[in-house]
Amino acid sequence: MDKNQGYSILKAVMLENGRGFALGHHPTAPSPYVTWACYDDEKGQRQYEWGHYGNDLSAMEKDFTDRVQEYQRIFKVKVAQAEAPGLYKYYSTQRPVDIGTFPKPPHNAPDEVVNYDQRIPVEDGTFLAWGHLTYTKPLTEKQASDYELRPAPYISELSRNNGDRLRPIAEQLKAAQKKAQEHQAPDVLKKKAPDRSDR
Repeated sequence: MDKNQGYSILKAVMLENGRGFALGHHPTAPSPYVTWACYDDEKGQRQYEWGHYGNDLSAMEKDFTDRVQEYQRIFKVKVAQAEAPGLYKYYSTQRPVDIGTFPKPPHNAPDEVVNYDQRIPVEDGTFLAWGHLTYTKPLTEKQASDYELRPAPYISELSRNNGDRLRPIAEQLKAAQKKAQEHQAPDVLKKKAPDRSDR
């Protein structure tokens, strides 16, 4: 994720008009949490402005959600995408993940790259994959198809629902993060501990 004034951006929501809001954290700052309005300039660089600073994470998460919803109410715009580390997961279905086998868009390098020991069933056995990558922002369909990456189903669902606009932003992010955890691929190296109950 980006950094701004020493604050690491924890999450952001971008709206269909190109404006958005971000939540940041700086552990040693007098006010360790901040929400900003933001936008991407003509060079694709994220710009931040109008900061609200605070000490309490819950209060600042509420401020983040309130700012997004108030802006949506006034300007009648929908959520284009939510951004957070690991929010967007893509499976490598044709080969192990290696140099040159996945896209690295500007300002959206993978948060995580995981190779499995073999090609294994994923997503409840719906298809096979050699590994997966997670991104803060979604890849374009062309970026994913050029490298034969298959998005996790919940990513497709988020895209179809245009950010799942019927639910508050905080709920959307929590739901997406929960789904990401639920869809972690099994550790094929883990062995079942021997049953010693009969000894």
